[in-house]
Amino acid sequence: MSDYAPPLDDIRFVLDEILDLAGLAKLPTFEHADSELVHGALAEAGRFAAEVTAPLNRVGDREHSRRNADGSVTTPEGFAAAYRRYVESGWGSVPFPQQYGGGGFPWLVATAIGEMMASANAAFSLAPTLTQGAIDLLLAHGSERQKDTYLNKMVTGEWTGTMNLTEPDAGSDLGAVRTKAVPDGDVWRITGQKAFITYGEHDLADNIVHLVLARVPDAPAGTRGISCFIVPKVLVGADGQLGEHNRVVCVSIEDKLGIHASPTCVLDFDDAEGYLIGEPNEGMRYMFTMMNNARLVVGVQGVAIAERAYQQAVAYAMERHQGRAPGAAAGVSSPIIEHPDVRRMLLTQKASIEAARSLAYLVAESMDLAANHTDQVVRDSHRELVELLTPVTKAWCTDLGVELSSIALQVQGGAGYIEETGAAQYYRDARISPIYEGTNGIQAIDLVMRKLSMRDGAAVTDFIGQIEALDIQLELAGPELSSIGTNLAAAIATLRSATEALSRAESVDRLAGAGPYLRMFGIVTGGWLMARQALAATRKLNTGQTDFLRAKLVTARFYCEQILPQAAGLFPAATAGAGDLLALTPDQF
Repeated sequence: MSDYAPPLDDIRFVLDEILDLAGLAKLPTFEHADSELVHGALAEAGRFAAEVTAPLNRVGDREHSRRNADGSVTTPEGFAAAYRRYVESGWGSVPFPQQYGGGGFPWLVATAIGEMMASANAAFSLAPTLTQGAIDLLLAHGSERQKDTYLNKMVTGEWTGTMNLTEPDAGSDLGAVRTKAVPDGDVWRITGQKAFITYGEHDLADNIVHLVLARVPDAPAGTRGISCFIVPKVLVGADGQLGEHNRVVCVSIEDKLGIHASPTCVLDFDDAEGYLIGEPNEGMRYMFTMMNNARLVVGVQGVAIAERAYQQAVAYAMERHQGRAPGAAAGVSSPIIEHPDVRRMLLTQKASIEAARSLAYLVAESMDLAANHTDQVVRDSHRELVELLTPVTKAWCTDLGVELSSIALQVQGGAGYIEETGAAQYYRDARISPIYEGTNGIQAIDLVMRKLSMRDGAAVTDFIGQIEALDIQLELAGPELSSIGTNLAAAIATLRSATEALSRAESVDRLAGAGPYLRMFGIVTGGWLMARQALAATRKLNTGQTDFLRAKLVTARFYCEQILPQAAGLFPAATAGAGDLLALTPDQF
C-alpha cells in the first residue's frame, strides 16, 4: 500500500480558480477565513491525514472493530489514540459557529478537509462526518437547551453523533419505521431496534448522541408520523456531567465487504430515555437536514477513495516494468506507465476525479452562499442549486468511486487483486457509498421526480443555460480549447433534449430512465467544470506552474473528448420509457 499524498495543488486550484474562496471570505460570516489562512489549514490537515490516520488504514482493514460480550465495541489498534489527536487538532470543529467552539469556516473548507481524511482512512473518517451531520441537524432544529447540552462537546468531537433511521424491516422505506416513543413526564421512552448504524458503539469518545426516528402515540401512518429524538448513550446531568448509561446497547456488528474498522451496529433501544427535537411528526423534515449533509459527504467519499486508489495505481505503474512500450529500444522492459492502455486507464481516473471533486466542492460552496450571502436572491439561487445537484453529486461521485477504484486495481493486474498490496481494500471500501444515505437509484428518482419540476422546470433549464454560457468563453480562448467547446456543446444539447423528453413523460417512464439520466447529468456537469478548469489554466499559464497547468489542459481535453461523449450513448436508455422494463413477468427473470 503506497503512502497517501494530499492533492493540495489540485484542491487549491478548484478553490481559487473554479470557485471563489476569496469571495466567501468577503462575507461577514467568514471575514477571518482568508485564502492564506485556509490554505495553511488545508496543508496542516493534509499532513495530519497522511501521517496520523493513513498509516492506520490497512491496520483497520485487517483487525476490524470488535463487539465485546457486554455490548461495548473496541476499534482497531491505534484508532482511539488517533481520534484523540483529531479532537485535539480541532479538525471536526472547522465549519461550526464559534459560539459552540467551532472555527466558523465555510463548509467548502470542511469539505476539502473531509476529502483528505476520507482518502487517508475512509473507515476512520465516518465517525467525524456523521457527527458533523448530527451537529448540523441540532443547529437547525434543536432547542436552545438541547444545543447548550450537546453542541459544545459534539463540535469539539469529544462526543460523537449518529443517524438512526434504518430498521431490520424498514430500509429506505422510512414510512415503515416501528420504533416507538412514549411520553414520560419531561422525557420520552424509546423502544425499538435500529440497523446499519455507523459508529453506533465504539471506544473513541465518552458519549454518543444518537438521533433516532420513532413514532409517538397516535402518529399518522407513513413518513408523516415520524418524530426525531436525541437519545444519548450516556445520560447528561443538569450540570453537563455524564451520568448513568442509557438503555441502548449494541447487539451485533455487521460483517461487511469493506470499511471493516467502522463498526456498523444493530442497536437495541429498551425503554431508553430520549428528548424530542422540535415538534412531533416533523422528524423526517428535520432528518433531511442531516441526510442532505451526509449525501454531500458520501459523494466526497467517492472522490476520496478514488483519489487514494489512483495514487497507488500511478506509483505501481511507474515502478512495474513489463513489455516494451512504443518507441522503446529493443530488449528494454518498460515501466507500464509508458504503455498507451495503462495511460488511458490512469488518465480516465485523473480526469474523472478532477471533475467529481469540482462538482462536490461546487455544492459545498453553494451551501455556504445559500446560508450566508447578504443578498436574498443570491441565497435563493444557491439553495436551489444545492437541491438540484445534491442527488447528482451523491450518486455520480460514488459510482465513480467504485469504477475508478476498479480501474486502479486493473492497472496493478494480479498484484492489485491480492489483498497484500492494499488495492483491493479501496475497491471494497468504495462499494458501500452508492448504497448508503439513499441508494443511487433513489437519488435518480429524486432528480427526475422532484428536482426536474422545481420552479415548474425552470431550475434545471436555468442551470443548463448557465452551462451553455461557457461556450462563448471557450470560443474566445483560441484553438487549443476548440475541441472542448465542440464536445461540450454537443453534450449540452443531448442533456437538454433528454431533460425535455423526461419532463413530458409519464411518471413510470421517468422512473425507467432515471438512472441513465442522472449519470448523463453528472457527466455533462463534469464536462462543464473541466472546461472551466481549462479556461482557468489558460489564463494562468503566464504566471508559472507551467507543468501543472499544462497537465490541467490535457486532462480537461481528455475528459471532454473521450468521457463527455458518453452522454450521447445514455440518451436512448434515459428516454426509452418503461415498455421493455415491464414486459417480462417476475418469473421470467
